[in-house]
Amino acid sequence: METQYRKYRLGDLCKKIGSGATPTGGRESYHSSGISLIRSQNVYNNGFKKDGLAFINEEQGHALDNATVQPDDVLLNITGDSVARVCQVPNEVLPARVNQHVAIIRPDKSYLDPKFLRYYLVEKSFQRFLLALAAAGATRNALTKCMIDSLEITIPPLPTQRRIAHILGSLDDKIELNRQMNETIEAMARAIFKSWFVDFDPVRAKAEGRQPAGMAVEMAALFPDSFEEVDGREVPRGWKVIELEEISEIVDCLHAKKPERQESGMPYLQLCNIRDDGLLDMSDTFFITPQDYQKWISRTEAQKGDCLITNAGRVGAVCQIPDGIKAALGRNMTAIRLKQKYPYPTFLLEALLSSSMRQDIEMKIDRGTVLDSLNVRNIPKLSLIFPSGNREILEKFEDFCRPLREKMEKNFEESHMLAQIRDTLLPKLMSGEIRVDNIAV
Repeated sequence: METQYRKYRLGDLCKKIGSGATPTGGRESYHSSGISLIRSQNVYNNGFKKDGLAFINEEQGHALDNATVQPDDVLLNITGDSVARVCQVPNEVLPARVNQHVAIIRPDKSYLDPKFLRYYLVEKSFQRFLLALAAAGATRNALTKCMIDSLEITIPPLPTQRRIAHILGSLDDKIELNRQMNETIEAMARAIFKSWFVDFDPVRAKAEGRQPAGMAVEMAALFPDSFEEVDGREVPRGWKVIELEEISEIVDCLHAKKPERQESGMPYLQLCNIRDDGLLDMSDTFFITPQDYQKWISRTEAQKGDCLITNAGRVGAVCQIPDGIKAALGRNMTAIRLKQKYPYPTFLLEALLSSSMRQDIEMKIDRGTVLDSLNVRNIPKLSLIFPSGNREILEKFEDFCRPLREKMEKNFEESHMLAQIRDTLLPKLMSGEIRVDNIAV
């Protein structure tokens, strides 16, 4: 027998729909710990973000008791540029309150599964509806309590809701697992780089007559056992302070006019494709025609191992081109390409992501009145400490850390594929076009 889908008014299926407020004193009254105060910047369609999470004390929390977040509540941004974004809050963030820009939607679980509702609200066609509804008001995008109460949703019986939520949640759980795994892998690679090339732990240990912790004797033998001063900096004996141009070439985008975006074609990289963890994100690909692509790549086609650095906007963001990507460099980005005699792409990436290099980049940023920028002429002058004359250290570093970066790339690619499957299934499951009993999980 076919599952019966029925139309309901959202307010009739919920125990609570309402928003909160900002504590007296605003931002100045926030604390470093305490009760979480969830704001619109924490609510995203792909999950709750802890970055910028504010905290309030017990007294402030008591004043906002009517905006208390309970487990499984669905949160909806109701004002501003982030209007219509939806998420659920991890239990570890609780206890929590919301401010006036976020609405709590608490379904009656006898009729409406909260996780199912969250997926229903983030489905693309429903998101477009919410955005249009929010834009229909006065001067600012907004969703009112009355609007949310009156939303009409067409849903199946509760067991089917739970089954749909489980199917979609299984995909999201794997995506989240990959994200957590990549965080761990990234931390491992950065820790090794910092130990060897920033803190010089093996050198310090040998200088003190100790065996470097956790390092084989033959590996430790590759490091010097003392320091010397080079250009006012303490470096391992025999190593050098070099500029980036000594080991790499700088490939700049010289074109001024950006090609027109197409529905399909050849990839053209943009700042949004560069992630903070050094990975390239092609989930929002800007395509250009093959003709524009050929014009654009006269000097600026990205190659495997290239590190891209942004010159304007999100200045200094860095990522690396993985194997299998063929794309044109976009505006406001520069490629750093290792010279052929230095086949150490992981060293280059970790160097650019290291705290010492970030400080150097910060010093070279032009803090303009309108937009910060990094002059491409300054990029070759970025400095790093380099184990000159001992490439075996670099080879060992690549042996240890290249597989880690490749695992990160593989996990991210898998997550992108899973997200595409989820986004394809979501509207079909919600509409009943695909029956849940036809899907095995």
